Amino acid sequence: MELRHLRYFRAVAEELHFGRAAERLHIAQPPLSQQIRHLEEELGVTLFVRSTRRVELTPAGQAYLERVEAILDAVDVAGLQAQRVAEGRQGTLAIGCVGSATYSLLPRLVRALRQDLPELDVSVRGEMLAPAQLSALISGQIDLALLRPPVGGAEVVVETIRRDRLFVALPEGDQRCAGESVDIDELRDAEFVTHAGQGRSVMNGILASICAAAGFVPQIRHEVAETSTLVTLVAAGLGVAIVPEPTAALGVAGVRYLPLIPGAPTVELAVARPAGVPSPMIEQVLTVLRRVAADDH
Repeated sequence: MELRHLRYFRAVAEELHFGRAAERLHIAQPPLSQQIRHLEEELGVTLFVRSTRRVELTPAGQAYLERVEAILDAVDVAGLQAQRVAEGRQGTLAIGCVGSATYSLLPRLVRALRQDLPELDVSVRGEMLAPAQLSALISGQIDLALLRPPVGGAEVVVETIRRDRLFVALPEGDQRCAGESVDIDELRDAEFVTHAGQGRSVMNGILASICAAAGFVPQIRHEVAETSTLVTLVAAGLGVAIVPEPTAALGVAGVRYLPLIPGAPTVELAVARPAGVPSPMIEQVLTVLRRVAADDH
């Protein structure tokens, strides 16, 4: 028995006329009648009552039709699903995201994915430092990582999608809030809130580099695991922080964000994905991500 035999049977059962069923199937009527008889012989039951005036399903034929319809519908759905997956429009996607992009780019990206690729099942893991993202990417826990370079290695492909200006997060009422920007020299005696763990945060390295270029070492008062906590401590007056501009989207009361000068320094935001065989789903998502990143900037 082949699927075509089931399709032949369904056509006759729905038309209750061998001529119309044959026309619908684009085959001649005699071969169709012969295939139905072979099917009945194989099953050992009579599926149709035939007369010169009409064709009717037997009770066995009616029961068989219900199962055949379910089988053929499942086959059609399976084929459509396979096509959608092959096109990259269906599947499961896990995204990791650095803190500052969690509050700005990530919400817009997820909304765009739901609109453009509604059959994707998207999950997100925000507030992940770059080393944790790379580990999760390599182990297959996430499919894409939104992070701050420098990162890399043979296991991943990294693409810069935009550059963000660096801002100083200051407690409201801080005397340095009086202007429209903050010179790095004004932070020489400041106490800083940073991410925990030397070497684990790209922003820690950027802070050290900027301060070294200005001739001083930053005084780090508090180290925290998440950007949201970092900004909260700034609001509490426990220090200042150097952050990418999108961090302002977090909206914590009691914090003012001012551009850092001189030189209007920036930091890259990149997307990392596993190296190797290209994934149609990842390519579809990257197309949406590039557009959203450009619009969001």
